Amino acid sequence: MIEIRRLDRENLTRAYGLDSERLLPWDVLNAPFEGAWCVVRPGDVSTAHSHHEYEIFIAMKGRATLVVEDERRELVEGDIAHLIPGTTHQVLNEHDADFEYYAIWWDTDMSAAFVARHEEKKR
Repeated sequence: MIEIRRLDRENLTRAYGLDSERLLPWDVLNAPFEGAWCVVRPGDVSTAHSHHEYEIFIAMKGRATLVVEDERRELVEGDIAHLIPGTTHQVLNEHDADFEYYAIWWDTDMSAAFVARHEEKKR
């Protein structure tokens, strides 16, 4: 079985200084991670934050600046950035077009819950 969810650009939710659509809830998906499609509009800066999860950003469209602690790096479509837990990070779009990326985050609790759900389905 395959199920495809399409990004609904007209109904994104504003959070952390950017527009996004969360991966969950999605009834058919059992995954050891969470995620969100993120759109950083021209001139927008995401809220600087840190958390206990590991995270990757997959740049899909455009370009932006990723700031992690005191380091600034350009992020362009096709790039993947890995963020370790506890690092303060934010995304700045200083360009004339939207920057779109997919964020995926995970921790050991998410992994353990995935394994438990997976084992339950096998019974």
